[in-house]
Amino acid sequence: MLFSITSAHSMALLFRRLKVATCSLAAILLIGWQPFAFAEKSRLTITGSSTVAPLTLEIAKLYEKTHAGTRIDVQTGGSSRGINDARNGLADIGMVSRALKPTEKDLNGFTIALDGIGMIVHNSNPVTALTDAQIKDIYLGKITNWQSVGGPDLAITVVNKAEGRSTLELFLKHFGVRNSQIKPSVVIGDNQQGIKTVSGVKGAIGYVSIGTAEYEEKRGTPIKRLTMQGHEASAANVANGQYPLSRTLNLVTKGAPSKQAQHFITFAQSDAVKHLIEKQFFVAP
Repeated sequence: MLFSITSAHSMALLFRRLKVATCSLAAILLIGWQPFAFAEKSRLTITGSSTVAPLTLEIAKLYEKTHAGTRIDVQTGGSSRGINDARNGLADIGMVSRALKPTEKDLNGFTIALDGIGMIVHNSNPVTALTDAQIKDIYLGKITNWQSVGGPDLAITVVNKAEGRSTLELFLKHFGVRNSQIKPSVVIGDNQQGIKTVSGVKGAIGYVSIGTAEYEEKRGTPIKRLTMQGHEASAANVANGQYPLSRTLNLVTKGAPSKQAQHFITFAQSDAVKHLIEKQFFVAP
């Protein structure tokens, strides 16, 4: 009888010890695995210029491959969106396809490439060059037929950029006109809309990123870049400083960038992405 009680007592004690040990092991395992189970992945949101976005997206893909656990969301919407989102904390980094203005001193700009703005027409149009005065008169509605500038008897379809696009701002500044003076047939947003419109309308004329236009021509899209002031609209002429309508492509942050944003910006300005800049027909700064 005494033996049975002692045995029962020993068994109960052993069971309690095993239970405590099991709970302790479970706690250790949970603590040990918790960083892996609940750790958040690094994430960056970048918004803005449709000119800068394709290049930034390619840089982001390369960055993600070499920085495991990082996810980068690239969204377009124009340079104005890039400025506003960076200012309001809606994006970690904004994309702006122009130099920052004096009124934007609260932002820091980081140049990642150079580009130009080129006039494009349908590739069936025999016109290869226009003077600044001719371009200005076309956009002001003073010239309405291609025959007036050495082309076919064909009505001119004027393609203009929407408000908030830095390409529009630079175009207006270069030609010394106000947007309210322009007589557009079509108003478009990003570069791809401009390419699509001009390639689909034989009488159309528009202006887009030179890098985008060169890329599309290489792909066989039926557009043609016009010579401006005697200089071909090419990345090469942007690089040598001869093309008259060029700009910087920038990433911007409000104040000093976060550690993660700075790391990405440094990568975007490094030699590791020069092949991506050239692939997009932009120029490394």
